[in-house]
Amino acid sequence: MNGADTAWIIVATALVLFMTLPGLALFYGGLVRARNVLSVFMHVYAIACLMSVLWLAAGYTVAFGDGGAWWGGLGKAFLRGVDADSLSGTLPEVLFFAFQMTFAIITPALIVGAYVERIGFGFVLLFSGLWMLLCYAPVVHWIWGGGFLADGGIFGATGVRDFAGGIVVHETAGLAAILLAVVLGPRRNKTTPPHAPGFVMIGAAMLWVGWFGFNGGSQLAADGGAALALTVTHISAATASLSWALWEKVKYGKASLVGLVTGTIAGLASITPASGFVGPVEALIIGAIAGVLCQEAVNLVRNRLHIDDTLDVFAVHGVGGIFGTIMIAVLGAGSWAAQLGGLAVVGVFTVVVTYALIKLCALVTPLRVDQETEVGGLDLNVHGERAYDIMS
Repeated sequence: MNGADTAWIIVATALVLFMTLPGLALFYGGLVRARNVLSVFMHVYAIACLMSVLWLAAGYTVAFGDGGAWWGGLGKAFLRGVDADSLSGTLPEVLFFAFQMTFAIITPALIVGAYVERIGFGFVLLFSGLWMLLCYAPVVHWIWGGGFLADGGIFGATGVRDFAGGIVVHETAGLAAILLAVVLGPRRNKTTPPHAPGFVMIGAAMLWVGWFGFNGGSQLAADGGAALALTVTHISAATASLSWALWEKVKYGKASLVGLVTGTIAGLASITPASGFVGPVEALIIGAIAGVLCQEAVNLVRNRLHIDDTLDVFAVHGVGGIFGTIMIAVLGAGSWAAQLGGLAVVGVFTVVVTYALIKLCALVTPLRVDQETEVGGLDLNVHGERAYDIMS
């Protein structure tokens, strides 16, 4: 065990959890109507709790067990055989388990943005739990757990390069989000602006800080590689924020706060897969393109395809993660075959598993709330609470 590595990953684990609680909850909560903000908080918080338990029970062993090329098996279910002296590289394995658990928390939580203001709470829990175990965890094993897409797998010695989750986190969550939005259908009221842009900014700032643990921690060591990953993460986020705001000003005459901070998230998602393989100048390029690319993806999904991916999960996270994964090959840090092949394999798998789970879960619990509940708001009708005395 290396003490410095262990100390850094303890901090990184806290930072990545901070991204979800409260970062993502505030970011998403501010974007919905006032009568639905608590339902968003409820979804994100409950997912964090449920994923933690399921990661202990089976998620970790499926992702990082010794089962083979396709899945990790069940040998480490409930951390069987793992104690305080067990090591994963230079880290205590229980710490590696906890660090990866925070990734398993935020990935299904990202999908929340696609279905807010109209989905059944029971469906959220059932779908999220099954999706993490049957979609996310296998993909983790394929790329990070020594599976068939990793180094030495079907794409040769280098394998698919995904430093911190462009494919594993952002592509899977983005594709699941847009598919769920299509099946669910649009909201009945799509015109209400964000009720609390200040929440959105605060949540985005928390995500930005937490992302240092997300990308810097993925080095799994306290060394120069972690420092470089943290630095390029910051540069991409800052540049994408500016390019989004500039493009918004050019197109619409005004640059908005919500737009600026959405650009931050686009830059963070886009640098995630490449953060361990590029330098500051490459990060500047990735961020500059991401701010414009993801904004145009929002316009495409929302205004041309008329898909109510409510908080733009696919356009920002999905497109950003896919773009960053491709840029690894563009910048010569990975092979085209591996990067495109990995995207294709995981993309097809995610779509098939997600669609099957949507249909299965809808047989068990209602997919969508009734019209009266949706119009009146989920906070009071589903959870018996409301965030404000006067609602908009």
